[in-house]
Amino acid sequence: MLTLFRWLLRLTIGLIVLLVIAAVLAWYFAIRSLPDYDATLQVQGISAPVEIVRSTENVPHIFGQTDEDVFFALGLAHAQDRLFQMTLLRRAAQGRLAEVYGPGALPADDLARRLELYRNAAASFDSQDQATQAALRAYAEGVNQWIGHVNDGALGRGAPEFFVLPQDIAYWQPADSLAILKLLAAATSNSAAEEVLRARLSLTWPERGPELLLGEGQAPPILPPYASLFPGARLAPPESRLADPLARDAAGFLKPNQGLGANVFAAAAPRTAAGGAILANDPQSPLIAPSLYYLARLQLTPGGVIGATIPGLPVVFSGRNPQLAWGIAPAAVDDADIAIEEIQPGQPERYRGAGGWTEFTTRREVIRVLGEPARSITLRSSRNGPLVPLLDPGLADVTPMGHVPALRWSGLSATDTTMSALIGLMRATDANSAATALGRVVAPAMTVALADADGIRQVTVGAMPQRSPAHPTGGAMPVPGWLAEGDWSGLMPVTRDGPTEGDLAFATEERGPLALRRARLSHLLKDREVHSRDSFIAAQLDIVSPAARSLLPLVGADLWFTGEPAAPGTPERQRQDALNLLAEWDGAMSEHLPEPLIYAAWMSALQDRLIRDELGPVADDIRNLHPGFIDSVYRNRNGAGVWCDIVQSAPAEDCTTIARQALDRAILDLTQRFGPDVTSWRWGDAHQARHVHPGLGQIPALGWIVNLSQSISGGGFTVSHTGMLGTGTERFEAGSGPGYRGVYDLADPDSSVFIVSTGQSGHPLSRHYDDLAGLWRRGEYIGMSLDPVLARAAATGVTRLEPAR
Repeated sequence: MLTLFRWLLRLTIGLIVLLVIAAVLAWYFAIRSLPDYDATLQVQGISAPVEIVRSTENVPHIFGQTDEDVFFALGLAHAQDRLFQMTLLRRAAQGRLAEVYGPGALPADDLARRLELYRNAAASFDSQDQATQAALRAYAEGVNQWIGHVNDGALGRGAPEFFVLPQDIAYWQPADSLAILKLLAAATSNSAAEEVLRARLSLTWPERGPELLLGEGQAPPILPPYASLFPGARLAPPESRLADPLARDAAGFLKPNQGLGANVFAAAAPRTAAGGAILANDPQSPLIAPSLYYLARLQLTPGGVIGATIPGLPVVFSGRNPQLAWGIAPAAVDDADIAIEEIQPGQPERYRGAGGWTEFTTRREVIRVLGEPARSITLRSSRNGPLVPLLDPGLADVTPMGHVPALRWSGLSATDTTMSALIGLMRATDANSAATALGRVVAPAMTVALADADGIRQVTVGAMPQRSPAHPTGGAMPVPGWLAEGDWSGLMPVTRDGPTEGDLAFATEERGPLALRRARLSHLLKDREVHSRDSFIAAQLDIVSPAARSLLPLVGADLWFTGEPAAPGTPERQRQDALNLLAEWDGAMSEHLPEPLIYAAWMSALQDRLIRDELGPVADDIRNLHPGFIDSVYRNRNGAGVWCDIVQSAPAEDCTTIARQALDRAILDLTQRFGPDVTSWRWGDAHQARHVHPGLGQIPALGWIVNLSQSISGGGFTVSHTGMLGTGTERFEAGSGPGYRGVYDLADPDSSVFIVSTGQSGHPLSRHYDDLAGLWRRGEYIGMSLDPVLARAAATGVTRLEPAR
């Protein structure tokens, strides 16, 4: 027995020693991948020495003799800080995520390959102007020089994720940057998803179903019932519906059909206190760690450029140079259509065209899968575009038996010159030359606000689909692919001036329920005669919900408590307390208040109660609140009050009863989660910004280290916009938000301010991994200057690049 004990003791000590050694080795290799920002590197690909001056917040200020040298250094800086993020974005565009994540990523890879994101990007390189081609080559060479430096110096493969997730680091190609831009365009669009949902609603309740998607005060469009386009079409059984291709936490920073948005607004000099134009921009992105955006300053030949970049792209998307400031928001353009193709019976390789049965264009590709055999997939295209059965989980509902969906999308172009437009924008010296450069945008269509010494300008640019007046649905629902009147007559490049109101310009989503946010922004800008940088910051951070202000007096009109208080601790008393709080609430979605949580839970329960009996399983996929729909129901606009009657019950319910039942349901759910005291509830307890690391975030031990969670204010209809998950127990969690905020003051350019949602570094062990997250949450910013003297004076590290002999 004593001998056995001694051996067990020795074995235990040995295991402990091995674990300690393994932990020390893991730590050693992880920290070796932290870049040394104060080093001199001999590199190939530059014509003269280049300096990368790092500020306190790890923002690189890049100084070189030529533009190509500067783009080279930007590629190297991106790779220093975000190499894993860059390779993941590239894989998402290439359709190669399954090599890292296994079979769970197969649907995403299948879709990326059907959309031909990488093939079209590679083909479009020759369409770029010479300056853009040179920038792309130089940027790629800079990334590759850092990869080579990591390999030569055995510097932990460049990022610790590469030790955990099996991944080869291929050298960067110019087409990789173009493919990531294609992926961004696909993530910006959600036109196809709206078509699918509208068709599903039409199948469920042809007369009234599509009312759900109306904005406040909008009249329903005149559309044929979807079933009339495809006789015999009906909803697919719930078990046949496809799951979301990739869960939010599983892989991609970006994925097609997300519908990312932004706010951008500007005031000309006559409306500002300091006599110079001011512009603000806050593009949305998935809330991930690290942020999609990365701050940088480039010294180009026409002058310095400073603002937000995306690792993998040699472009400042939103920022300023000495003469011009710009900000970008997706344009409210329907840039995609779904065509339903009929397959010839017994001939799966043929479909019904406008002139008869014809062959699909077909090719085969192989997807390698981690831990499993490779999968061979067949990719087919019709005259209407690639077949995309995995584009949206609801497509099975609207695709009749013997049919397949094809996609028309402006981003399918193989001659896309959007990259040249964005490179030209950085070099523009005034609003007019910027608008000219932006004329080459293809996808995504965007609204760009421009500000210079002469004033402000707003332009909408991109390739706009040209539909026939006889189009069966006007692009609002899928159409039979064989109907010639459903075709596009072409894509028209458009550069048109958007509306400005006096000396003010503002752009945000205008379609459907998000028009409320635009109305709130318009009010904030027009409410002051004179603006300053601080007033623009206040507008950008505004958390008042116009939806709450609009809906609560309407829905609760007959519920406000006027009698004797109920006994403490009873459900009736909870309802009274909740209504009393809401009656005095100003609509501010503050993380510290109970009212936003009560309101959000009430409206969520109310909408579900209104639509559940009419829409059935389709209601499970209605994740967002539709204030315009609730407004129409409670005003009984066009007879919409009929939604309040529960079809399955004998009595006819009125809207007041449904509102009270929904409030009781919401209070019961909140009580189970946060306790019975209504006044102790907090919006921030449910509205968390969980920045998930897409590589390590799902590994239990590592997820605790690499994921960032923090409560935040705002909501789905506030100017400071956060898109909520809308499903499950964490339905109020923020899934997207302003990954970058910038406010540019041309009267005092160096007072311009910037922030990203996490930090500059993607390395979890770097102090710059999350050092900006707290500032972002609190609505604070950092300053960045184009003055080289100030940049060098505040430098915490200078990387010197010298041409290799």
